[in-house]
Amino acid sequence: MSLSPAISAADPATPNFVVFLVDDLGYMDIGANNPNCFYETPNIDRLSESAMRFTDGYAANPVCSPTRYSMMTGKYPTRAGATNFFSGKRSGTFNPAPLTSHMPLDEITIAQTLKQRGYGTFFAGKWHLGESEEYFPQNRGFDVNVGGHTGGGPYTGKRYFAPFQNPQIEVESPDGDHLPDRLSRDAASYIEANKDSPFLVYLSFYSVHTPLMGRPDLVKKYQAKAAAIEGVEFGEEEQVLGNSPRKVRVLQKHAVYAAMVEAMDQAVGKVLKQLVESGVADNTVVVFTSDNGGLSTSEGLPTSNLPLRGGKGWVYEGGIREPWIIRYPGVTNPGSVSKQPICSIDLFPTIAAAAGIEFDHLVDGVDLRPALEGRSLDRKSLFWHYPHYSNQGGIPGGAIREGDYKLVERYEDGRVHLYDLASDIGEATDLASEMPDRVAQMRDRLHAWYQSVDAKFLQPKDGAVPWQPAFRETLEN
Repeated sequence: MSLSPAISAADPATPNFVVFLVDDLGYMDIGANNPNCFYETPNIDRLSESAMRFTDGYAANPVCSPTRYSMMTGKYPTRAGATNFFSGKRSGTFNPAPLTSHMPLDEITIAQTLKQRGYGTFFAGKWHLGESEEYFPQNRGFDVNVGGHTGGGPYTGKRYFAPFQNPQIEVESPDGDHLPDRLSRDAASYIEANKDSPFLVYLSFYSVHTPLMGRPDLVKKYQAKAAAIEGVEFGEEEQVLGNSPRKVRVLQKHAVYAAMVEAMDQAVGKVLKQLVESGVADNTVVVFTSDNGGLSTSEGLPTSNLPLRGGKGWVYEGGIREPWIIRYPGVTNPGSVSKQPICSIDLFPTIAAAAGIEFDHLVDGVDLRPALEGRSLDRKSLFWHYPHYSNQGGIPGGAIREGDYKLVERYEDGRVHLYDLASDIGEATDLASEMPDRVAQMRDRLHAWYQSVDAKFLQPKDGAVPWQPAFRETLEN
């Protein structure tokens, strides 16, 4: 790793970084992406107006821990066998693939990389990247950790309201304090205290993950708003887990979820305001994204991702296409929009490049600065690998996107589907039988990628044997 001499916060070649990572926020859950959004997100929308918004931004996985791994390391999580939330081992028709339930200690995180460049590093919120303290943020490059531990949700104390009883929140909040506001206050305080030296603030909200709990004032507001909305709320979705029919939400009008979204937006606004008040907004790169698609097919079905199909836990677009907004002062044009496909694996190399850091270890992502400048990225393919039965009913499967085409491969039986996202963003029309040559080419590249990252697949159950790609069959025989 190549480092430069000592740096200061005033040096435009070494900007500060603020990363907002929202849990379970769908692509259609912000006004910037959805003019008809039921939820109100004025602060995120204003950020978009001052930044570049990506229409084709993705998470590396349809559930949380793998995507968080990818953002920390710049790698596809399949390389480490970190292919489901930690530790999700549900079986279905077959047993799931073997699962690594932590981010290995030899991985180099973006926080460790920036610390070697002289940056202060702050983490707040959901971590979910390891089962014990050696895997927690304070031992993975962060100087400060507020609330990040093994839990995948705010499941201690009164959950989203104090007392939180979170083992990594050192000073408890007064009774009734709201978790997203608490995390944003701590982030804002860190910015003010460290405004004279470069910093990384990584605010990883527990919101808007279950349990579905909203501030009473906001819930009341959205109950009134929902009462005026008519239409069918739920539709039918494919059933791959269990015997009960699976529903999918097709209309946004869940008042509690809306309250959670707006409270998160207010917390984002508090941090953005602090950047201005601390005098560092013009030298701070701001990134806003989510770890997987909106929750639409289980656990309360609180949001609709339409026109995207599916949601959290699915390799359809509703499960992996995310809000992505990046403001890089002096680089991005305010209010610009990019259709370049990007992914959570790109965060590490982009931040490292912006900080002037050269690294010599393996990273799968690419530096997004060409796209941020309005140019094309030199990227042929993006890949997904989810060899599990999600809590949300999603199919065990993989996918590859090249240009506007996306190939989905099912791991139970090896069937494939081909979609043209330019004309069919809802993945309703399967073109596989019409375009066999394209299917064969994309499938070959997907299987070559499986081999390159040592992908694992579904395992036998009760004598039943699942499909395996040919190279796995060869290895195991």
